[in-house]
Amino acid sequence: MSTFIDFHIVQDAPPSCINRDDNGSPKSAFYGGVARLRVSSQAWKRATREKFEAVIDRRERGTRTAQAVELVEKSINEQADDLTDRAEELAEEVVKATGIKIELPRGRKEGEAKKVTGYLLFLSNAQIDLLAKEAIDSVREEREIDKKTAKAVLRADNSIDLALFGRMVADWPDGNVDAACQVAHAISTHPAETEFDFFTAVDDVKAQAEDADAGAGMMGTVEFASATLYRYATINMDQLVENLGTTDSAIAAVKAFAEAFITSMPTGKVNTFANFTLPAAVIVTVRSSQPISYVGAFETPVRATTQSGYTEKSVSAIANFAKEIESTYRMTPEASFVVTLDTHAEALAELGERVSFPELAEKLTTTLGSSDIAS
Repeated sequence: MSTFIDFHIVQDAPPSCINRDDNGSPKSAFYGGVARLRVSSQAWKRATREKFEAVIDRRERGTRTAQAVELVEKSINEQADDLTDRAEELAEEVVKATGIKIELPRGRKEGEAKKVTGYLLFLSNAQIDLLAKEAIDSVREEREIDKKTAKAVLRADNSIDLALFGRMVADWPDGNVDAACQVAHAISTHPAETEFDFFTAVDDVKAQAEDADAGAGMMGTVEFASATLYRYATINMDQLVENLGTTDSAIAAVKAFAEAFITSMPTGKVNTFANFTLPAAVIVTVRSSQPISYVGAFETPVRATTQSGYTEKSVSAIANFAKEIESTYRMTPEASFVVTLDTHAEALAELGERVSFPELAEKLTTTLGSSDIAS
């Protein structure tokens, strides 16, 4: 029996361009027969990982990069300053020993740049330090770098973000880590249209000249949209325990994810729109059956009225849908917690115990640490 932790979030996005497509337009999707604003799962996972920097220690975080050789070289220099002259060479050898191919960046010749992996590689900071240690030990012990040890490094000491979001190594399947967390694309609960902001910029120096004309220094347009979003993510607790090694580590990861995911915001065009918002409602459920998204609550688009916007209607829709799912399928969660503003407390009262945001982590710790859930 597996344990799943589902996160359901209703959150306002004021005029903004959180996540753009290749034309610079806010991303969109059709659902329920209408166009919705969309924020990709990749964008919100990236925002969550960035939020981890304020939530968890460096050793519990990872780095996704093609510059693995450079990072290992830096760690070698930090751990053994007497090997500075050989650090780059040793870093190349130990990364190759894992079975991962490295090469010069395209168009660069030997000596012009450090070698890189052929794709982005997700490594925990602990794994980077351990690869550096194996390279250093090989010198100290006057032996070759042990390939088994190097490969074993990538199968242990996963960081929290690596354990949650996984890793795929194309040319070495043994290095793969199955993601314990899946994040849905956030979509608006209602039809959403893209608008255009026409802007001009003044040339400060030109404006002070006596013969200055009335023309702008530059002009252009920025596309934006506003919406009430439904966000959803789920964590497979069993997979998380497998990825991290212990139940205690997995519970710590869930707590970190809860804080980071709920409060994160992708930074697209944030300097232009300052779209810093927090959710109006958060529902967290713990189930032993299967993960369940409540996106179906919005297949029929929410319609605003002159007396209320989309948020109140969206919260009511998700509350009604969740109750219908539970009564129809008899999939009542083992535990359910609600973090919400007073405005929406009554609508969500039947969905779970209302808690403050700081209390949520404590409640999850207690629930996931209980013998029934842990087993």
